[in-house]
Amino acid sequence: MKKIVIAITGASGSIYAKLLLQKFQQLDSQIAEVAVVMSDNAKQVWQFELDNQDYGKFPFKFYAKNDFMAPFASGSAKFDTMVIVPCSMGTLGRIAGGISDDLITRAADVMLKERRKLILVARDTPFNLIHIRNMATVTEAGAIVCPAVPSFYNKPKTVEEVALTVVNRIIDLMGLESESYRWGKE
Repeated sequence: MKKIVIAITGASGSIYAKLLLQKFQQLDSQIAEVAVVMSDNAKQVWQFELDNQDYGKFPFKFYAKNDFMAPFASGSAKFDTMVIVPCSMGTLGRIAGGISDDLITRAADVMLKERRKLILVARDTPFNLIHIRNMATVTEAGAIVCPAVPSFYNKPKTVEEVALTVVNRIIDLMGLESESYRWGKE
């Protein structure tokens, strides 16, 4: 049973966060706890891209972006995995620089220092050299950079099916069991 933090930043790609939260509901037998923190920009982008504010309707505990008393702001809370989806390049840069100026970057710093799983779903294109160097830095520190790059092996027919190819990859990286397309299987 995993304890998971999901952070949502203001990069484009709210659909990935929404679908991941929905997947967590389906996989509740494998998950002990889900904690969610959103940046202010994430809430605005969600509303703009998805035409709703449904992020507050998920049955998970939400924390304010400056709530440094949140359990996952300390390694002693023993959260297993943190996923930042979508992860803005600004957030990735602050993590790479060791700047813990809000709950998202503090929790990411905790995951790195505790040698726990940190998955950064980068959602920007193209990458400049600073982005690439920051991705190398966080990778060397133990994070997994999982760009929001969909696959098309399963011949998706809707935008949600395309986005689910990324979400299913995140689920695999987290070590959760989920039904999804597998290369080489019928």
